[in-house]
Amino acid sequence: MKKEIKISVVIPTYRRPELLMECIHALARQHFDRADFEVLVVSDGPDAATRKVVSSWKATGLLQLKYLSLQHKGGPAAARNKGWKNAAGKIIAFTDDDCRPDPEWLNRIWQHHRQDEDLVAYTGKVVVPMPEPGAITDHAYNTAHLSEAEFITANCACTKRALELTGGFDERFTMAWREDSDLEFNFLRHGIPIRYLPVARVVHPVRKSSWGSSLWDQRKGIFNALLFRKYPSLYKARIKQSPPLKYYIMAGSLLAFMICLLLGNLPVAALLLGCWIVTWLYFTGQRLLHTSRQPSHMLEMLYTSAFIPILSIYWHFYGSIKYRAFFL
Repeated sequence: MKKEIKISVVIPTYRRPELLMECIHALARQHFDRADFEVLVVSDGPDAATRKVVSSWKATGLLQLKYLSLQHKGGPAAARNKGWKNAAGKIIAFTDDDCRPDPEWLNRIWQHHRQDEDLVAYTGKVVVPMPEPGAITDHAYNTAHLSEAEFITANCACTKRALELTGGFDERFTMAWREDSDLEFNFLRHGIPIRYLPVARVVHPVRKSSWGSSLWDQRKGIFNALLFRKYPSLYKARIKQSPPLKYYIMAGSLLAFMICLLLGNLPVAALLLGCWIVTWLYFTGQRLLHTSRQPSHMLEMLYTSAFIPILSIYWHFYGSIKYRAFFL
């Protein structure tokens, strides 16, 4: 008779086979009976390289491993939904392909689970190893904040019954942003307790980022509006994120500068341009305060700091209009 699966681990991924390989390797080192857990790798769209990685691991027989794929790219929320809906375990544990679960991760979750509880969730500790102080980039500094998150899909778990009751992840969150907070707030709305397990640890290394990636990251602001619309009180109490005042000062002074320039009011235009330069340099300095002073990184901070306020405000209001959720 086949042994019952206790925990199903769901990993969303897409075209990152090297990272996925390391994550699966960490799961193969779990101090937990391999017959008691399964791993479901869900590709966010067809991906031959990911399928190949899973097939190579399945051939070793070291893990109960399944490969699933979305027909079209839908984001990590949709991938996780497909994973847990096809899972056999009573407990569903989530991590990401760029994470390395501690060998005791699953064992700690199972030890703290009360067998009579059908509705419960757990959030563990995320450890972000940082480079030497002089090598910390803006991307690394922001990634470090993951260790402070109160509920994050890099390291969380819950009963399958809790996901069935709440519906799981909202697939309108098509990027890796706020979909974990949405699930957390959904649990709270349904009265499902969330227990913090600091002994259940996952390491989240800082990945290399492309030059200027912080500009692309501003698009995630769309989903702040969606989360605010669904849970305005919880958003105000726990998230509180919107473009800061300095962004509006920078964007406003730049817009006013261009208008005055077109109208031929050069003295006022020069004053407004000076205001923009001062706030731009101040913003850049803030970002460099705790990060690398290498020339290439300083140049990146100068460049991106000029555009981040405009993009942040744009995507904030784009999301506000799209989801009819206006907030500052």
